Amino acid sequence: MKTHLPNRLPLANAGHAILMASRYVSTWLIVVASIHSLAAEPSGVPVQASDLFQLTKVWTLHLLFTKEQWEAMEPVQEQTMRGGPGFDNPGHPGGAGPAMFLVPAFLKADKDNDGKLSKAEFLGLADKWFSEWDSSKAGQVGEDQLRDGMNATFAGNLAGGNAGPPGPPLLGENGHRNGLASAAGIDFKYVHADLEFEGHSYRDVAVRYKGNGTFMESRGSIKRSLKIDLNKYVKGQKIAGQTKLNLHNNVTDASWMNEVLSYRAFRDANVPASRTAYAKVYVTVPGQYDRKYFGLYSLVEEVDTHFAQDRFGSREGVLFKPVTSTLFGYLGEDWSDYTQMYDPKTDLSRSDKQRVIDFSKLVTKGSDAEFSARLAEFLDLDEFARFMSATVWLSTLDSILMMGQNFYLYLHPQTHKFQFLPWDLDHSFGQFPMGGTQEQREQLSIVKPWRGSNRFLERVFNSEPFKTLYLASMKQLAKTVFVPERLSKQVDDVGAAIRPAVAEESELKLQRFDTVVAGKSVERLGFGGPMGARQGEGPEPRRFGPGGFMGSAKPIKAFVVARSQSVNDQLAGQSKGETLVELGFGPGQGRFHPGADGPGRFGPGMFLSHTIMDSFDTNKDGKLSHEEFSAGFAKWFNEWNRDKTGFLTQEQLRGGIDRTLAPLHDGPPGGFGFGPPEDGPAEGR
Repeated sequence: MKTHLPNRLPLANAGHAILMASRYVSTWLIVVASIHSLAAEPSGVPVQASDLFQLTKVWTLHLLFTKEQWEAMEPVQEQTMRGGPGFDNPGHPGGAGPAMFLVPAFLKADKDNDGKLSKAEFLGLADKWFSEWDSSKAGQVGEDQLRDGMNATFAGNLAGGNAGPPGPPLLGENGHRNGLASAAGIDFKYVHADLEFEGHSYRDVAVRYKGNGTFMESRGSIKRSLKIDLNKYVKGQKIAGQTKLNLHNNVTDASWMNEVLSYRAFRDANVPASRTAYAKVYVTVPGQYDRKYFGLYSLVEEVDTHFAQDRFGSREGVLFKPVTSTLFGYLGEDWSDYTQMYDPKTDLSRSDKQRVIDFSKLVTKGSDAEFSARLAEFLDLDEFARFMSATVWLSTLDSILMMGQNFYLYLHPQTHKFQFLPWDLDHSFGQFPMGGTQEQREQLSIVKPWRGSNRFLERVFNSEPFKTLYLASMKQLAKTVFVPERLSKQVDDVGAAIRPAVAEESELKLQRFDTVVAGKSVERLGFGGPMGARQGEGPEPRRFGPGGFMGSAKPIKAFVVARSQSVNDQLAGQSKGETLVELGFGPGQGRFHPGADGPGRFGPGMFLSHTIMDSFDTNKDGKLSHEEFSAGFAKWFNEWNRDKTGFLTQEQLRGGIDRTLAPLHDGPPGGFGFGPPEDGPAEGR
């Protein structure tokens, strides 16, 4: 019988056919995916987040509002439990004036608890405070005594619920956002608008203002920081996978680079950190703006579940945005005592809440042996070492180091350990004006870089496993990431990319930009104007700042040379660096050194004592007698009691303090300085 062997040719043909078919299907799938991608992201619009966030890329955004939408976006300023200024106060200059710090102390004179001050109660304060502030009992108060007395009296009103050393109030009311603007009663609301991104339209996006110090400082200008939510009103609407766009106005930074280069430094240090780009922002409001150029903004990646998925491979972790000078301080077992302070940005399970409480108990009450043994259960030590070494090298003091804010906590869903993420880095590279003198910021200690007492940082930095990781990270970064020549090149590269967009804003800003890119200092500028006075170009920028406190700071190129030398000297054991105490630097507890003016206690008296002395000192001898002091208070009462009822209401008290001690247009818009600007002409935009 003849055996028939299989015919190999048909099998080969079949295999070839299958191969060709699979290639065809693959090609077809690629084509379909490409068509879908093109449909999802039009030509010119980035497809991936990595395309959107490129360090030197400058995108073009155009926001279109109706007149009603534009007006509705103007923030509402409500009266707060902290004595903050109300938006409807007659003659109130707006923003965070001195009333938000001083009113609670004045109201302590309300002995009958009727919510207002009689003339007798008000003048009683003059007698009480003069007696307390006349420390030498000479029957007169000099300006130093006036300053120190005010700071001692009003210090208790500056903690803002943070249960820590005196500082600006940063906790908002329960359920509201935190930060200085929120504590002043300012609330941002989303409005409907349309967006054109690189010429492509996105309908019905949500837009609101954002920021705290930057908002206060730019409130009289049209160039305010913005948040755009593409997904709030139209579900599924995204750009490069991003549902939110953060547009930061860089009002505190003449180089537009502090934030973007600091985020890059964190990323280069292998710390999860936002990516950035830039955007030229135009606005149209019928009858008011016709595609008006508002200026160049930095575009900063949102820290949200998209961010967590990209960095940690999961959307299931928990994000917090704490505001507290007592991080992981134990407040008991009730989560409601923690929630405003930790400001969770994602839903929390019972175990998530308990994880914060348990770590807080360990930090606050654990013995040294227990703390050392269990620290790594709660904290990713390696990641925190990298986060802290970058934070400290950059001397960014508006952070966990000093203000207890501007960072995120991430609770990892698998390890159940906390990791730290940086945020809001416009005052990095040693440019936070509250942080002592320029030299002291350059010389910031690497072994005790935080302000005053901070139990969490003290205990972690005293842990040998962390200390070893931290110093090793600092040494590595000093040799790789934080090399002056490397950072200077980054300044030049970014500077070349964004200079044309800066030039479109104003000649003054371009001059200042070129100066700082070259490594030379410029004076800080503020923008005056009342809350709600968003007009056209806005008021002209003003120089401001009492002495060294809000004066010029070294730009990046100059700072990194000095900082590199200081860190390397400290690592070699040749220097101990400078340590912070309370709200500043120096050898005495709670002392602050505002530049060449010498030491003086930090607080309202630093800004207000000179104004009060000038007003009350009728014989101009530089001292206040009891009679002059009482007469000054009587004058205040008569001026502030506008309805002549013989009682000061809280609204009259707030309005009077802000009108008298922070006159309209005479000082920086909110923030921490309330006196008049330094001499010198206002500069045009």
